[in-house]
Amino acid sequence: MPLNRRHTLAATLSAFALAAASGSAFAQAKLKVAAIYTVPVEQQWVSRIDKALKSAVARGEIEYVFSENVTNADYERVMRGYAEKGHTLIVGESFAVEAAARKVAKDYPKVSFLMGSSGKPQEPNFGVFDNYIQEPAYLTGMIAGGMTKSNKIGMVGGYPIPEVNRLMNAFMAGAKEVNPKVEFTVSFINSWFDPPKAKEAAFAMIDKGADVMYAERFGVSDAAKERKVLAIGNVINTQDKYPETVVASALWNMEPTIDLAIKAVKDGKFKADDYGIYSTMKHKGSELAPLGTFEGKVPADLAAKVKAKEAAIRDGKFAVKVDDGQPKGSAK
Repeated sequence: MPLNRRHTLAATLSAFALAAASGSAFAQAKLKVAAIYTVPVEQQWVSRIDKALKSAVARGEIEYVFSENVTNADYERVMRGYAEKGHTLIVGESFAVEAAARKVAKDYPKVSFLMGSSGKPQEPNFGVFDNYIQEPAYLTGMIAGGMTKSNKIGMVGGYPIPEVNRLMNAFMAGAKEVNPKVEFTVSFINSWFDPPKAKEAAFAMIDKGADVMYAERFGVSDAAKERKVLAIGNVINTQDKYPETVVASALWNMEPTIDLAIKAVKDGKFKADDYGIYSTMKHKGSELAPLGTFEGKVPADLAAKVKAKEAAIRDGKFAVKVDDGQPKGSAK
């Protein structure tokens, strides 16, 4: 049964407390921000947006509300509702609702929109962003390529769209750098949030010999844990939940993007720009998670290679190729 959409108000108590202490003028100075999510807020991708916005709430910069589990058919209505209620900045993911989202933006030119999108910015007020975290994905691929004993890696993704493809391709390239013999099995579950389906897809790959799983979706690490193979995380670090399973993760930090957008709106300078670059390691928008429980378990020579490659990326001496094409498996 599909989850019902819930409209949730985040961190209002602190906002009211600050308003009471500082007077109504201070409260009015806060930016009203709304976010629209098509999946549960705990889903890894949107959880990073939510985290960045809640950090701005904690600093006293914004008021923040969000809606989660919004269906594609209902997206435009929710979007218009927030615009009508005076929210100055609206954040969301318009991948499946591009036409509707862009139409709403045209109807509310004084509202700033910052949307996850595969498309271009739309003047004057529709900025776009994306999770360009292919650099740490490449580094996790190096770790996976060096840790596999069967030379078989399984990869389970949501949909074969650019946002997913570029991370998978970077991961595969990193694995091949340290282990040219590695083979990949790739599948997509055609859902952004279906852990049971992702788990079943992972089981099938493990049954065919994969001993490292690329967990682009929730559910994959559960399968890896049950079958006692390794997993590589994506977007968030779940090693605390899978201390013997998740070796490394490519982390996405939305704070640089969100903070820049908030400042631009406050300064009256928000433009229809592409914010994707702020997800790169150079701008601290992404990083390789610490090895944590796998410190010492990853061979020293492999860890040294990864560290050297990470330094080369940060210094601009190595560029990870952005390949948005659908990845192909190589396992026979």
